[in-house]
Amino acid sequence: MKQKYLWMVRRAYRALRHPKLRHRVWWRKLTQPLFERRLWKPCRDTVAVGLAIGLFFGVIPLIPQSLFAAIAAMRVKANIPFAVAITWVSNPLTNVPLWVSQLWLGNQVQDLLHLDAPEFAGTFQIPGIGEANAATFLLGVILSGLILALLAFPIVHLFSAIMPHHLPKITRRNRDAVVIVPPRGSRNSES
Repeated sequence: MKQKYLWMVRRAYRALRHPKLRHRVWWRKLTQPLFERRLWKPCRDTVAVGLAIGLFFGVIPLIPQSLFAAIAAMRVKANIPFAVAITWVSNPLTNVPLWVSQLWLGNQVQDLLHLDAPEFAGTFQIPGIGEANAATFLLGVILSGLILALLAFPIVHLFSAIMPHHLPKITRRNRDAVVIVPPRGSRNSES
């Protein structure tokens, strides 16, 4: 499985750095943060944050979920392949049960807190379920995204504790190591 992951990541990395795209200025500005190698290597902390981001965006009913997850993962220095791959948890087969559960969650929280549904949000009819409010659905979407994102951390850390060789912990010293190369002709380069 690890070999398949590495093969897939190398292939995606090379496709993004294709010579036809590499010379374009707008593409370089857009993808420069994407090419940090540590964002593509799996380690415990970056995978946990990447899964959290991917699960959050995966349950939001938008079309470009993977794009939003990749951009967010770039910004917070999380594992990009895991963030993009986990957004596919919501697909045409799982969307309807996911939406129904999000509507149920929104209704439960709204009833628990004794909140009234706002009038401006509008209502819509769902066959077999009844009438639903858009604000209640949005509340369920955000809460389910936050719950799944928070569950990603203990799951990844438990997996890392059980199988540490598959998902190693990268120490801060190794992660932030910077190699300083002295300029040519200086005294330090001769020694």
